[in-house]
Amino acid sequence: MTGSVTVIGLGPGAEDLRTPQATAALAEASDIVGYETYVARVPPRDGQTRHITDNREELARARHALTLAAEGRQVAVVSSGDAGVFAMASAVFEAIEHGDTAWRALEVRVLPGISAMFAAAARLGAPLGHDFCAISLSDNLKPWETVLARLRAAAGAGFVIALYNPISRARPWQLGAAFDELRKILPPATCVAMANAVSLPQERVEIVSLAEADPARADMRTLVLIGSAATRRVARADGGTWLYSPRSAPA
Repeated sequence: MTGSVTVIGLGPGAEDLRTPQATAALAEASDIVGYETYVARVPPRDGQTRHITDNREELARARHALTLAAEGRQVAVVSSGDAGVFAMASAVFEAIEHGDTAWRALEVRVLPGISAMFAAAARLGAPLGHDFCAISLSDNLKPWETVLARLRAAAGAGFVIALYNPISRARPWQLGAAFDELRKILPPATCVAMANAVSLPQERVEIVSLAEADPARADMRTLVLIGSAATRRVARADGGTWLYSPRSAPA
């Protein structure tokens, strides 16, 4: 087959945090496929067709991209951050596994991007310097009890935890429930960082304690980072704070 699918992570927001490899692939694509918010981040180009779908239609979006590629198109599937972290890369390979066997002959590439947890960590200092994990709070594709079980396990094991998809109009209560669960395990003074729209003009980054963490301060663009017992605050001369987790921290 002459068509291809390139799954691209656009990075956290700012254009200068998009990789040159991703930018080059976007310029070469005949078709851009993705959720409206992410497609809007791709500069329009003459002769390029844009296919916009709802955010909850990941598998249908992936199948559409593969169908276009099977017709000989050079298709770019776009996601925010890194396409392999709670994003479209997994959906594309799931569609290939369960779809038309001809799709397995397509050229499929996944290009990395800067994930939200790395962009947020860079703003904060080095909170991911020791062991960490990432958990999505969305229960659209897994039971809420599974989310809670993973939170309990990660907190009990001493991981720094990056929370993706913390809250939405359809799920306004889950971040508060997650904080309540973590408060049963972690000390009240545990650092919690809320990083909203990192790298964009409306960026907001706050550091609070777990005891005072307010879920109302987050939205779907927020990366919530829960420190471990080893995570440290360092006062900056300008009155701000750095967070870091020393690599020598005990297990």
